[in-house]
Amino acid sequence: MFTKSLPDQQGLLLVQKADSRIDASIHMMFMWIDLAVIWINSELQVVDVVLARRWKLAYLPKQPAQYVLEAPASCLKDFNIGDRVHFDEMRL
Repeated sequence: MFTKSLPDQQGLLLVQKADSRIDASIHMMFMWIDLAVIWINSELQVVDVVLARRWKLAYLPKQPAQYVLEAPASCLKDFNIGDRVHFDEMRL
C-alpha cells in the first residue's frame, strides 16, 4: 500500500496455508497504482488473472488459490489461466 511505482519484473508473492477464494482475496484500498494480480493454486496452476484497479474495494479469484502474485500491470500479458508456474527458491 501507498506505493507509487513498482520496478519492472518485480512483485510480491503472498502465500496462504491452503487453496481458498476468501483467503486469497485482496483489496486495492490506499493503492496508487494498478497491479497485475495472478492467482495460483497449490498445484502451481494459474486459476485467475486480473488487472486490479487502484482503490477498488476487493478482488476474489474465480477459483481457490494458495498463492497471489502482485506485479506491475505490464506483466498481465505474461500469464493466462491454465498456465503452470515454477517457483525458484531464493536465499536471502
